[in-house]
Formats: sequence, C-alpha cells, structure tokens
Amino acid sequence: MELKPIGIIHTPFTDLAGMPIQPAGAAGVKGEVEVFEEYRAGLKDLDGFSHIVLLYAFHRSEGFKLQVVPFMDREPRGLFATRAPKRPNPIGLSVVRLDRIEHGILHVQNVDMLDGTPLLDIKPYVPEFDSHSHVRSGWLEHARKTVGRRRSDGRFT
Repeated sequence: MELKPIGIIHTPFTDLAGMPIQPAGAAGVKGEVEVFEEYRAGLKDLDGFSHIVLLYAFHRSEGFKLQVVPFMDREPRGLFATRAPKRPNPIGLSVVRLDRIEHGILHVQNVDMLDGTPLLDIKPYVPEFDSHSHVRSGWLEHARKTVGRRRSDGRFT
C-alpha cells in the first residue's frame, strides 16, 4: 500500500505542546489546506459544503503502543478506543469548517493539526451520512465536554 499526499495543511501550530487535541477544542482557529496543482480539478463543487473531512498523516508520529493514556483520561485505554496519534498507520481525521476556496487553497476553521501536515484526502461532511443519533461514547462519556479545554501535553511525542 502506498499513499501519496495530495496537499499540505498549514496551521498556526508548529509544536505539539499546547495545541488543541480535536477540532472541538480549536473553535475558530484558522488554517489553509493547499491542494497540489495536479489534484485541484477534484475541488469542483466542494465549495457547496460548509464542513469537510480531512484525512492526513501524523507525519511526526513514530511507533505506537496498543494501550495508551489518552489526553482525555488518566488511565490506560486500548489504542483503537482512542484518537491518539501514535498508531500502526498514523492517519488522522478532522472535520473542519470550510470558509472558501481560492486558487486551490481551502480556507478552513477549527484546525487541530500541526503546520506542514501532509493531506491524504478530502471528503464532504454530510450530516445525513456522518451524524448519528443514539450513540455511545464509551469511556469518553464523562470527559467529552472538556475537550475545548484540553491541550496536547507531550505524552505522544
């Protein structure tokens, strides 16, 4: 399997320490998604969506553990029950607000990734496809409302 970046994500975050850990904790933080020239034709009609899903590589992540202490907790959890960045395949996912597209640059808000992050794919966010009722949040039930105050603290560097 070979993945090839289709662009680069530009954000104000150059260091892992202190950055938001999810888009919900990055409300209003602006960034730009630079789509490489050879992929820009694929942006046609994307401007009709208010939100998009960005798939990207955790390019500064190395190695992984199958049990981690996630940012939102103090006890070890199974890796696949978390969104920790150190993963067997270090792929990240964020739903961001799309403000506008200009010359292959997507102007977005609620960015929670490092500057220079390689972009792997873009998908439109569609509530009828992506939002569900009657969901369970597992171990995060008690902590999910605090995500806006949580920041990266270096535990995954």
